[in-house]
Parts: sequence; C-alpha cells; structure tokens
Amino acid sequence: MQPALPRLAAPALALAASLVAASSSPRSSGGRVPSTLADFSNPGTQAGASLTPLYSSQVCAACHGYYDQRFEPYERWAASMMGQASRDPIFRAALAIAEQDADFAGDLCWRCHAPNGWLAGRANPTDGSALNDFGDKDGVACHFCHRLVDPVPAAENPPEDPGILAGLADPPNHEVHSGEYVVDPQDRRRGPFELQNFYLHDWRTSPFHREALLCGTCHDVSNPLFERQSDGTYALGSLDRPHPTDDKRDEFPLERTYSEWAASDYARAPIETGGRFGGRRSAVQTCQDCHMPDTRGSAAVPGLGSVRDDLPQHDLNGANSWVLAAIHRSYPESETGLSDPSVERATERNRSMLRRAADLELFAIGGQVIARVVNQGGHKLPSGYGEGRRMWLNLRCFDGSGNLLVEYGAYDPQTADLTPDTRIWRVDHGIAADVAAATGLPQGPSFHFALNSVIEFDNRIPPRGFSNQAFAERGAPVVGASYPDEHYWDEAAFALPPQATRVEATLLHQTTSREYIEFLFAANTTTRDGRIAYELWEGLGKSAPVPMATAELDLASPSAPTPIPYGLAVRAGGGVPPRLGWIGRAGPGGGFALTVKEGPPHARGVLLRGDAPLRTPLPNGGWKLVGGTVVTEAQFTLDGAGGATIPIPIDPGHGGEKRYYQVILRDDASPGGLAASAGLHVELGE
Repeated sequence: MQPALPRLAAPALALAASLVAASSSPRSSGGRVPSTLADFSNPGTQAGASLTPLYSSQVCAACHGYYDQRFEPYERWAASMMGQASRDPIFRAALAIAEQDADFAGDLCWRCHAPNGWLAGRANPTDGSALNDFGDKDGVACHFCHRLVDPVPAAENPPEDPGILAGLADPPNHEVHSGEYVVDPQDRRRGPFELQNFYLHDWRTSPFHREALLCGTCHDVSNPLFERQSDGTYALGSLDRPHPTDDKRDEFPLERTYSEWAASDYARAPIETGGRFGGRRSAVQTCQDCHMPDTRGSAAVPGLGSVRDDLPQHDLNGANSWVLAAIHRSYPESETGLSDPSVERATERNRSMLRRAADLELFAIGGQVIARVVNQGGHKLPSGYGEGRRMWLNLRCFDGSGNLLVEYGAYDPQTADLTPDTRIWRVDHGIAADVAAATGLPQGPSFHFALNSVIEFDNRIPPRGFSNQAFAERGAPVVGASYPDEHYWDEAAFALPPQATRVEATLLHQTTSREYIEFLFAANTTTRDGRIAYELWEGLGKSAPVPMATAELDLASPSAPTPIPYGLAVRAGGGVPPRLGWIGRAGPGGGFALTVKEGPPHARGVLLRGDAPLRTPLPNGGWKLVGGTVVTEAQFTLDGAGGATIPIPIDPGHGGEKRYYQVILRDDASPGGLAASAGLHVELGE
C-alpha cells in the first residue's frame, strides 16, 4: 500500500494547474487509441499458461540471502531496479499515462516489470490494480529469471528444451524483445553452473544464463501498435490484432539497449577494459560481465552453496540515482527486502557504474577548448529508458586569479533547471501526424511513449564498433547529430575567454529531468501516480545530477588529446593480436611515435594512415580500419620480440588534424597470410 504523502504547497498547486492547462489539447474520439489486448499480444509463454507456480523471491531468500552482504544474491538483487521494477514510481506514473493514451497499453509493460503477476493473469486489468503486494510486485523475480528457457535451440541446452519450445502455440522470434520470454512450465531452476550432490530443488545447467540475449528479452522494447513503412517511418497499424511480423525492426523502437550491444565490438569479442567493469574479469563482453561482475563467494548459505571464483554478483547496476530511495520511502521493508544500508550500498554501486562508463579529456586548439567524452560501455551512453534521462558537460573557465569567467552547462539545484549552452546527450521521441490527428495531441516531441512513433533526436554516444548502417537497421540511428563509423566518442567545442588560464569540466548524468517529472504530474488525469512521483522527486533532491568524470586543463601547457584505439585486431597465427600503441605527445615537439608489440617476430609490416575510419574485410577474416585518403606512413621490420617503434613527425600548423592508423603485418601462420592491429585515432594538438 502506498503511504499517505503530504499535500502540495500552494506554489506547486499553481504549477500543476498551469501544466495541466498547457498539456490539455482537445482530442478527437475521446483522445485515446482504441487498442485491445490483441494489439499487445507477443509470442512466447502466455499469461494464464499452465505453469508450476512462480514463488515470491522472499522464498528464495531463505537460502540465498541474509548470510553475507558482500556477495549474497538476494540482498543485492532486492536493492536493484530490476528487483523493484514494479514499484518504481516513475514507471507507475508513465504507465498510468500510457493507459490513458492507448487502451490496454499496460500489458506490454507488465510483461517485464511484473512477470510473476503477468504470467499468473493478474496483470489484467492492465492498470496493474489486481497485482498482489507479495510476489507479483517482485519485479524481475528470482524464480522467474531462473526458469527462463533459451528461445534459440542449441545442443548444449537442457534436454527438455526442444519439447518446451515445440509446445508453444506461438514460439518467439529468435531475436526476442519486449518480454517475449519462454518459461519452463516445471520448477526446474536454471543457472550457469552444474551443481554437485544437490537435492533441495530440481535444477538444470543453462548456458543461456550467460548470454546477452537473455537480457535482450526485456532490454529491447518495441511498440507493436506501429508498423514500419517502406520509407522507414512508422504508422499506426490495424487494431485488434497482433503485429503482423513481430519483428522488432518492424515495430517502433522505444528502447534498444540490447541491439546497441549486438551491433558493437563487445558482441564480437571480449574487450580489454583493464578491469573497470568486470570484477575479477579484465576483459568483458556480455551484459552479465559488466552488470553482474564476478567475485569469489557462494550463492547460498554456507554448507549449501559452493565457494566459486567466478560467482556473478546480482548487482544489476545501472544509472538510476534516486528512485531506489523513493521506493524505500514508499513501501515497507517487509515487502521490498530493502534496508537503509542496502539502499545506500546499491546507490553507490550505480554511481560507481556511472563513473566507470566514460572518460573525459580536455585540450585546446585554435582558441577553443575541446571536451572529449569516450564511451567505455557496450551500448549507447546513456542508454535504456530515454524519457527524462540526460547527460551533459559542465565547463568553467577561470583567470589567473581564480575568478570564474564563464560557465557552460550551469545547473540550478533549487529549480532543477539546466542552461542549454552546452552539449546535452539525450534521445527525444515524438508524435507523428497520423497519431496527432487521431488523438488531438500536437505533432512533434512528446513524452507520451505509448503514442510516439518518431525519433526526433538522438545524439547519445555510440559504443565501440559503431556503424551508422547497422544501428539504423536495428532501430537505433543517430538523429540530429553526426558520428563517423567506429567513433565511440564525442567532442564538444567551447569558446575560450581571452583571459582564461584554466578550465575545469565535469560530465554529469541525471535520471529524471524537471521537464519529464512535470509532464508526469500534469498529464496524469486518472490516478495519483504522477503526483506521488513528483512529490518523491521533489523531496529527494530533484534527481540531483551525478558526476561521471572530471577533467582540468592548464592553458599554459601544450596539450594534445590521447589517441583512441578502435576496431578489433586480428590474431597473428591464432595467437595474441598485434598491438598498436604510442609514446610521446601528438603535437609539434612532443616526441610522438607509434609502437607495435606482440607481432610475429621479424615480420615485415606497413603502417597505413587515412583521414577517415573504415571497416572492410581482409583476407584473414579481419578488417582494414583506415579509409578516405590512405597513404603508407612507413614500412618496417619487427624485431625478434615482435616489436617496433615508428617516429611520426608532426609539423606546426596541423593542430586539430584527425588521423587514423593501422598496422598490417605479414604472418605466414595466419589465414590469408596477414595479421592486423586494431585502428588508432590520433588527433593532433598544437
């Protein structure tokens, strides 16, 4: 039960009245899409299917919780947004508006936010009013997740799986999305490990639980009301029937976190990140590697669980900085499994994930200061639920006496207002003409996610291995901005005052903007959920921005940006791949040189330089990664250790020039007779 919240003060009431008036355009036909449950029907295991009942996660906690908070699954899962998915006040406020906008729209949401209740048939009515407080509201619950079946047949899966898949009336597409899950009808609990001499419950070893596709089940979200047209736009389809193809490429893309990963280099090979994400793993690849990092510990109370060196922690860290505290304030601990310490620890883990997600660097060229943000994650930055989420740069310039000369991206914590004179990364969806005509809502940018069918803007930073074509094909295009292929970084230029001697910059992330929370408040006309969300937001610091990275630049010292590796190297003769690195500063007089390491001893090689990135196949299965105007910068022979140093002369006046380098080596032990390094982006300083 929701606790009583204090009444809004008079200024807030006046604000609410003005917001409602501003957003209450007249709508035709009652202002809602007359959709039915059939419109939101997806393949997979259906609501009301004959299943051994799914338990509340507190049943699992008897063995998997309350013994060591450092690694026990239950407490860490409970203190995640995954564990509290159905209690999230922002979700509930958005769902109430979706139900106002399109009949039965909530069915699409509850599939992932409360799968226990949805499978039991209690998510109908689709406003969630029949869901119970225990079990149904567990979010992505233990028993649900550990009964998921791989929708893609594979020999290594449990032997029962072909029969389970064959028994489905409507089996899912192999690229599942929008909660198209398959659940084992019997209580056979699945996980990545083989258990020894275990008898307390039936179990199966499931490779699927290590695959990113499992996460993609709910982290690619599509709206089946809309059908993709031949010109790439989306239009309302015929109502009272399922989507004709169920292909996520043919439905409007609300979220594409999994697809962003699947089109990145992380999906192709483990990426060495120096341990910044993976716990005990230095190189990471799947969603689980980063969001469930390995540790040493036991998944069950001592005596029942084996101590493992590769135990996935059920952290499920993300970017949400304040909603967990709002849930803890709104519900009793006996229902949520939360406590003051667990909420504090989980919130800090989310902040830590944000700090690890990006690198920030400053350099000066031509009277401007350039702020470079590098996305180190496996999907766009930021990703996921786009409404109200944003990332921006705060940049301040000082004179020699420490006086502030100018500030870009200033944020007022009292009003939650952000000045627009900075780079803000976000995604904006909008309402198309056909929906505007049907509902009376204005065409253009909109937070009405059940009605949106246009990507108005998306400048979020892509991940490694980005391709404009591949991302557009998966419903994750860049819109209103420009990223060359292979770029997983962005650069924003700011004017420098003549007196400036020092620059400070901070990269910030905000979970819920003022504009979005005011929309949830104003547009919610059927429930108190918008009001509740607003009051929690206001009472808990207005979603205070979280610093992700900081940088400082002394303008008296010469600067040059750090080179950025991109693409994937080809393993020489099946061994380690050659590495292209650098020494010195990439500016005049900086002693800059490129280095080759771990290549085939005494191999001949060429250093190629282009003025654009590229990804085109090489005969050995790798890629040529430099394009545009390509020249041979140098020819060389590696030493007996497989290394070389290649000086790169840099002439004055070339500051800001962008170069792309790659080494191609003769390697008789490799298919095609070649080995190749990853690419290296070098931007010259002054």
